[in-house]
Amino acid sequence: MRLPTYGDVARAAERVHGAAHRTPVLTSRTADAASGAQLFFKCENFQRMGAFKFRGAYNAIAALDEAQRRAGVLAFSSGNHAQAIALSARLQGVHAVIVMPEDAPAAKLAATRGYGGEVITYNRFQEDREVISARIAHERGMVLIPPYDHPEVIAGQGTAALELFEDVGALDALYVCVGGGGLISGCALATAELSPGCAVYGVEPEAGNDAQQSLRSGAIVTISVPRTIADGAQTTHLGQYTFPIIREHVRDILTVSDAQLVEAMKFFAQRMKIVVEPTGCLGAAAVFAAGRELEGKRVGVVLSGGNVDLAGYAALIAN
Repeated sequence: MRLPTYGDVARAAERVHGAAHRTPVLTSRTADAASGAQLFFKCENFQRMGAFKFRGAYNAIAALDEAQRRAGVLAFSSGNHAQAIALSARLQGVHAVIVMPEDAPAAKLAATRGYGGEVITYNRFQEDREVISARIAHERGMVLIPPYDHPEVIAGQGTAALELFEDVGALDALYVCVGGGGLISGCALATAELSPGCAVYGVEPEAGNDAQQSLRSGAIVTISVPRTIADGAQTTHLGQYTFPIIREHVRDILTVSDAQLVEAMKFFAQRMKIVVEPTGCLGAAAVFAAGRELEGKRVGVVLSGGNVDLAGYAALIAN
């Protein structure tokens, strides 16, 4: 098993150029004043299909040979990877099947179908999506592209941090949300190359701290499906590719509560006029919770996505 390297991230940047949006980096005087730091928010909520996942999905499909393209691709996802694969496959003329939980946000299910993906649903609390996906991929002869534990997916996600460093220069710290670890792994590879003095921190929901447990124990820890509003981080374990990269390049894994995620969502809506989904607020919530601990530092925060069910989003930020 060959782990991806920064060279793979650089090649991914070439593949996604012109297809993925170069998302903006926003700042907030209010957030800077509260933290005493210079905060740079990499806004992947403005990425195509609304999340960073487009980067990895497009790169993974672009790396396939012609026979694999003809066979089609299959993915499993709670929503954002689903949309990313569906859109990336359509743009590249490849058929895509997506295995999604039946309780995924309605907007994400609708968007995945709208992008042309064939959706197959399952019960996330009673069935194993990886087993279902492996069976379907075998039966149909399709190429399986998992949401995070895949070298080209990891490399593609790392292009978000590559762009951030190109736009703002070296940083003292970078905060990235953690589900299965694809985004933070790719970002950590880019950080090690482009800003080696920068400490990388992962952030996950309190209810699902498998990555934190894994990093501190030195082995992959598997948990039950966590119940959290951060649906993109309802993973149960890190991957065989992502865990070694996290062990080598990530300083620590932090956790935040759902209540802290809601407060971060409110901040972005009220003060910065942008919609960020709960999972996308993980890194920011940790920075906001740090108070003045980051005073005087230049800090990057990846806002991973903005795909929300509007009714649910409105209910959360209305209280």
